[in-house]
Amino acid sequence: MIKRIHDLDVNYEQYGNKKGKNVVLLHGWGQNIEMMKPLGNPLSKDYYITIIDLPGHGLSQMPSTVLTLYDYVAIVKELLDYLKITKPILAGHSFGGKISLIYASKYEVEKLILFGSPYKKEIQKLSLKVKILKQLKKVPGLNKLENFAKKHIGSTDYRNANPIMRQILVEHVNLDITEEVKRITAPTLIIWGTNDEAVPIERAYELEKLIDNSGVVEYAGCTHYAYLENLNQTVRVLRNFIGEC
Repeated sequence: MIKRIHDLDVNYEQYGNKKGKNVVLLHGWGQNIEMMKPLGNPLSKDYYITIIDLPGHGLSQMPSTVLTLYDYVAIVKELLDYLKITKPILAGHSFGGKISLIYASKYEVEKLILFGSPYKKEIQKLSLKVKILKQLKKVPGLNKLENFAKKHIGSTDYRNANPIMRQILVEHVNLDITEEVKRITAPTLIIWGTNDEAVPIERAYELEKLIDNSGVVEYAGCTHYAYLENLNQTVRVLRNFIGEC
């Protein structure tokens, strides 16, 4: 479905149990709705799932001007207001996680879930498609995930992005949101891979210190895509954290 927001066509999908809690999923940089469906699909029996293609990704329109992360947050907020979703359970991976952190610092969320979410500048460059796929090859039994990732990761990474998306990426990487993070009061679950080369595991524990009501779940040996590499465990942990319908 498409909704016009801030002069952009924003694509989103909704499905699942309409009587359940609203779970909103935000993907990472260079990805799309499909990368969050492995989470959304098993959760849809009990919860109502909303997944958004962030502008410049998937089927959402490419911005004609540089968007800040605060612009992305405003777009998500306007869409959720349109969908009459208040106090969502908000989950984000990487870029989507950083947007989720800012959102939760400004607006009410019932609970916040973070997967490898940066909150300040990293010395390392964001992992590009080839680097990500090399990481996935190191993990036993991930052939299916590797093929999935080839289709859905890296379509708009730095090398392939147009100049506007490149500038958005640069601003995202350089933006420090430490002060915003300190304002988050929602219960927060932080899931991280110990072998995350894009955003190191140390950031998970820094976030835990910055957010009062939060806790970290480590996935030993997993990468920046820990939530997918250990998908069954992720779904179980999320069900326990989200709670009853």
